[in-house]
Amino acid sequence: SDSPKPRVVKCPTCGTAVVWGPQSPQRPFCSERCRLIDLGAWASDSYAIAGSLTDEDGNVPALAIEPQRN
Repeated sequence: SDSPKPRVVKCPTCGTAVVWGPQSPQRPFCSERCRLIDLGAWASDSYAIAGSLTDEDGNVPALAIEPQRN
């Protein structure tokens, strides 16, 4: 048949091949274990996004302090 090939990605934690689809509910991770390892790394500040929380004037934007309420 001419069905498209499913996209396969590497688990960011262990490198295992993961099919990108409903059969892989933890995607892009291969398992809940790998997902939790990654979450723990973010929570312990092992991972960080480069940048500054302040603008060019040294002010902290309101969203960095507390969520906006509508």
